[in-house]
Amino acid sequence: MTVVGLITEYNPFHYGHKYHLEQSIMKSKADYSIAIMSGSFLQRGEPSFVDKWTKAKMAIDNGVDLVLELPFIFSTQSAELFAYGGIKLLDSLNIVDYISFGSEVGEIEPLSDIAKILVEEPLYFKKRLKFYLSKGLSFSVARSNAIEEYININFSNIQYDYKDLLNKSNNILGIEYLKALLTIGSKINPITIKRSGSQYKDKAISMGFASATAIRSSIERYGIESIKNLVPLETFNHITEYFNRYGSFNYLDNYGQILFYLLRTADKKVLQNILDMETGLENRFQKYSHKLNNVKVLIDNVVTKRYPRTRIQRILIHLLNQLDKHTFKDLYTSYPQYIRVLASNQKGIRLLSEIKNNSSIPIVTKFADFNRYKNNALGKAIDYDKRATDIFFMVLENKSSLSNMDYYISPYIK
Repeated sequence: MTVVGLITEYNPFHYGHKYHLEQSIMKSKADYSIAIMSGSFLQRGEPSFVDKWTKAKMAIDNGVDLVLELPFIFSTQSAELFAYGGIKLLDSLNIVDYISFGSEVGEIEPLSDIAKILVEEPLYFKKRLKFYLSKGLSFSVARSNAIEEYININFSNIQYDYKDLLNKSNNILGIEYLKALLTIGSKINPITIKRSGSQYKDKAISMGFASATAIRSSIERYGIESIKNLVPLETFNHITEYFNRYGSFNYLDNYGQILFYLLRTADKKVLQNILDMETGLENRFQKYSHKLNNVKVLIDNVVTKRYPRTRIQRILIHLLNQLDKHTFKDLYTSYPQYIRVLASNQKGIRLLSEIKNNSSIPIVTKFADFNRYKNNALGKAIDYDKRATDIFFMVLENKSSLSNMDYYISPYIK
C-alpha cells in the first residue's frame, strides 16, 4: 500500500492540477492519494472562490481519494508556515510514503540544497540575511539574496541558476516543504513535478493549462460558460452547481465594509497583536482606513518594499478571524490536534481506516463530534475553521442565512 500526499488549494481544480495528480501517482507508483487542502481562506490572504466542500468534490471527482482540511491557522500563512502545516499534518497520519509538489525547476536536488541551508543556518548566511533585512527588504527577498550569496561562495560546481530559481513561487514553496520535512524528521519521501502551462498569477488564457487566476478572472468577466473548455467537466459542473445554489463567488473586496469598520474602530493594541503585524504597521492600516474606502486601494497604500501585498492581505484575513500572535503560538505548539475530513471516495474510506489504526490524532467526520474529545487546544483550533466558514458565507448574495454550515454539510462520499 503506497500513499502519495499533496498539499493543495484547488481554487478551482483545473487541468494543471489533474496533470500534477496523475504524474504524482505515476512517479510514486502510489495506490492511493491524499490531498491536504485549504478551506475557506487561502495562503495569499484571500477567500476561496467557492466553498471548501465544492473544492473537495472537484478533487474527488477528478481522482483524489481523500481530502482533508488544512486548518485555518495554517492555510492563511507565509509559505514557510503554510508548508509546515501541510507537511506536519501529512506526517501525523503515519501512512504517507511520498509528498509530491509542483515546481518550476522540476528537480529535487537544487531545492534540497537550499532547504538544508535554511535548516542549518550557517553563520555567513545569517549575517547576510540580517544585512539585507536592515536595508528594508521583505523577509523573502532578503533571504533569497542571502542564499544566493552563500551558494556562490560555498558551492564549487554550480549547475543551476539559483537567482532565477528563487524568483519562482512554486520553487519557493517546494523548498519550504523540504525544509519542513527536515525540521520534523519526517520519513516521507519528496518528489517534484515540473509545472506545465500558465504561472499562478497569469490572468491571460494562453497555450497549455490555464492558471486558477485566469479561470477565476474569466468567470468574473465573461461568466461560467467561458471556462467550459478550460477545466475538467467535473470542475465545471461543480462550479455551476455552486453558483446555482449560492448566487455569487467570493473575493476579498466583498469584505470591504467589515474590514474598514474593524480597522477604524479597533484599539491599536488589538491591531498590534494580530498575527503578522509588526510594530508600527498598525499605524499605516489605520491611517489609510480613514482616508480610503476601497480594499484594493487600501492594500496598495499599505504595501511597502518590506511588507508585500500577500502579507498585507493575510493580516486582513487574520483580523477578520481574530487570529492573534499569542493564540497562534499556543496552537502551533500543540498542532495537529485533529484530522478533518472534507471528502472521500471508497479508496479514501480505506485510507481513513488505516489512519485510525496508525495515528493517535482524532478523525473528525461529523463536525459536532469534536466536542466529545474535551480537548481545549482542539476546540480552539477548530473554532477558527468554523468562524472562517461563517465569514466565507456571510458575504454571499444569498437570501437564506448561511451560518453554522460546518454543522449542516457532511463530507462528500463518492
